[in-house]
Amino acid sequence: MNISVFDIIKIGIGPSSSHTMGPWLASSLFLKHIASREPLENIQEVVVILYGSLAKTGVGHGTDVAIKLALQGEDYKLIDPSSINLKISEIFKNKKLLLDNTHIIPFIDGVHLIFDFQNSLPKHPNGATFKALTKNGVVHEKNYYSVGGGFVETDDVVEKIEEDKCMKMPFETAKEIEDYCQLHNLKLSEFIIENEMLWRDTATINADALLIWNEIKECIYRGIKNTGILPGGLNVKRRAQAINNNLLDNKTANNSKDWIQLVRCAAPTFTNINKWISCFALAVNEENASFGRIVTAPTNGAAGVIPAVIMYAFCFTPEFDDTKIIEFILVAGLIGILFKKKATISAAMGGCQAEIGVSSAMAAAGLTHCMGGSIGQSFMAAEIAMEHHLGMTCDPIGGLVQIPCIERNSMGAIKAITASNIALESDPKAAKVSLDNVIKTMWHTALDMNSKYKETSEAGLAINIPVNLAEC
Repeated sequence: MNISVFDIIKIGIGPSSSHTMGPWLASSLFLKHIASREPLENIQEVVVILYGSLAKTGVGHGTDVAIKLALQGEDYKLIDPSSINLKISEIFKNKKLLLDNTHIIPFIDGVHLIFDFQNSLPKHPNGATFKALTKNGVVHEKNYYSVGGGFVETDDVVEKIEEDKCMKMPFETAKEIEDYCQLHNLKLSEFIIENEMLWRDTATINADALLIWNEIKECIYRGIKNTGILPGGLNVKRRAQAINNNLLDNKTANNSKDWIQLVRCAAPTFTNINKWISCFALAVNEENASFGRIVTAPTNGAAGVIPAVIMYAFCFTPEFDDTKIIEFILVAGLIGILFKKKATISAAMGGCQAEIGVSSAMAAAGLTHCMGGSIGQSFMAAEIAMEHHLGMTCDPIGGLVQIPCIERNSMGAIKAITASNIALESDPKAAKVSLDNVIKTMWHTALDMNSKYKETSEAGLAINIPVNLAEC
């Protein structure tokens, strides 16, 4: 399976990669599927049935919103997030949508969008069946599975990932990567570039990585400017702005560049830097919870970890320039690929260890590499970070990506930095646990974990905290 770094770390939209972006992509793929068979004008009705975790936490994660917008032909990478509520209210009010911007079909919740809370499709907990009925009585039907990080599969093939070409140095394990690098005398970032050239040249790789970095900066900046209550009914108050204002003594900036300069000039005490790391992470995930534009890394629920760590490095470590930013993103993405290949990045399959745990491991390796760490130390940092997330459950209150998800990104960022610091002072040859072994352990833990702790909102905090979700 060929997976690009830019499949793992990519620009997306909140609140969930597996419950928002995945179903959005699945809906778009289904439109292409039926359009390849007959004109869309022949379609009389479309019915979507959500199963398992997609059904149980679908409303809180915006699955219904994603499907409706995708069926209208909207692209989550291009849509103005501020327009979403109006578009959805129009569909609800009129009980109709414009299929792929082509022609009007009826669309009624409960009739054309069905939440099946009792059943699951066998391949993955995040399953959905799409049906299109034509005017001539023909039914086009296809199952899709949102398998984490915005990736989508069908019953037969992976729809998103290119399969017909081979990487220059194909790999499945960290050990294989180390062997390649030793044989060809490559840095970790150089190894990644060699493989990424399957899809794009070096200049494009660098440009795409810096585009990700620019979106990270802008997302954090939007997050520290916005205030108020997050949508969904939990009445969670945004906190990033208040932390930012306190740390900057209420100084303000007109753009992200000037704001970063203010951050760098603020008192760089240990306590303040810790608060900044939390502020960066909270800012991103508060945007994510509000259907904002974010960077999926490797999922939306964990979208704040890598931005918090890379912004920490940019603001508070010496000579963290564009070259290091590019290398950070490439190395972090490589770690995400390893987990994607040998375990999972889906909370519905593995609990929160598959999201915050993986993102923390990714950030730890990226930071270690940029701080001058060896390949062994970078992998060691990733192993340490994951080791201390093993077994973490996913139990979002009300099915919303808010509690405990938002705060967990701050914790994951701090663990990543700690893991990096430990690895940089250690000899990886003396390590008792390898990255490959911890990935294997994480997967076995995921298989053993009770299904109710895998993004169902049927256990843990989700059932022990009394809340009023009347506004959902």
